[in-house]
Amino acid sequence: MTAWKIPLYEILWDDEDIEAVDRVIRRGAFWAVGPEIEEFEKAMAKYVGRKYAVSFNSGTSALHAIMLACKIGLHDKVIVPAFTFIATANAPLFTGGIPCFADIESTSFALDAEKVSELIDGEVKAVMPVHYGGTPCRDITQLRELTQQQKILLIEDAAESIGSTINGTKVGSFGDAAMFSFCGNKIITTGEGGMVITDSGTIYERLKLARSHGRLESEPYFLTVKTLDYVELGYNWRMPTMIAALGLSQLKKLEKVISLRQERAAYYSKNLSRIKWIQVPHSMSRCRHVHQMYTIRVSLGKKVRDTLREFLAKKGIMTKVYFEPVHLTHFYRENFGHKSGELPITERLSDEVLTLPIYPTMTHEKMDYVTDSIMEFAATLE
Repeated sequence: MTAWKIPLYEILWDDEDIEAVDRVIRRGAFWAVGPEIEEFEKAMAKYVGRKYAVSFNSGTSALHAIMLACKIGLHDKVIVPAFTFIATANAPLFTGGIPCFADIESTSFALDAEKVSELIDGEVKAVMPVHYGGTPCRDITQLRELTQQQKILLIEDAAESIGSTINGTKVGSFGDAAMFSFCGNKIITTGEGGMVITDSGTIYERLKLARSHGRLESEPYFLTVKTLDYVELGYNWRMPTMIAALGLSQLKKLEKVISLRQERAAYYSKNLSRIKWIQVPHSMSRCRHVHQMYTIRVSLGKKVRDTLREFLAKKGIMTKVYFEPVHLTHFYRENFGHKSGELPITERLSDEVLTLPIYPTMTHEKMDYVTDSIMEFAATLE
């Protein structure tokens, strides 16, 4: 593994995290389906302000489960962005559906409601916007109204944006269902893990079936001598109890983590705004950006962006392009015939974005090293 001088992210953890996991281990029982699972689910549902939550072993499993729970089936279209992690687009394929790519807007890097509206036809069953990098989708309210009018589903991919709000409403509370991820680089993390939030009792019950082999759990599986029936095809997507315990501990630190990230993002922006060809992250009015990522735009284009990335790598600074367009990956080109030019805003932004290191424990000294290195590079262009 590369030992970066400045990694892209580091995790905020404390002794409470260790003690939470240690208690489960020392208990010597219920490492699976322990009480912490339900506690974590209830805490997440309460935080977001929804009725139900179901935990999973990853965000991708959670998305797959949503597709099953919402009965996205053969040839059903789901409108998604291509400016996202590939799991968003792959999810409909897991159940025989078709990802239908719509372009994004350049404010929050999320689905453009007008572009989505143009794609809706009788085969579209759902729209799945992504709340990018800690900021809410700018058009989420319009997308909710549109999907309600068209009687199709709204599914939020909120993997990166727990805690962000728009007009005071938390992401995850707009759609029929929403997914949060607890992968290592997220706002709070359990290493891997995911959660689906919903107000629908029907979706909730189907999510539980999908998660645990299609088993109808009238009683806890590991606490009953009864034979429980299997009523649907399902998977083993359960979250281990130790992970749930860690999630509960991490959730208690969420607001602290958000505050630390916001302070560091503001520090970056103050310094980097002096470089005329860099656009720092835009904060929409009445929006809380929790800065899971700090992504700049290099207005000089892909060649300069890539040269900057290489320059910073030589300095020991890890950066990453979040995201390259999904529709232009080998898989989607070869299997669906996608090509350049289909999504002009997505493709332009993907050529300009560069995600810089940001994490709650990042010192101003380290941030100064990053910004000074960028300014050193900028001087070479004068």
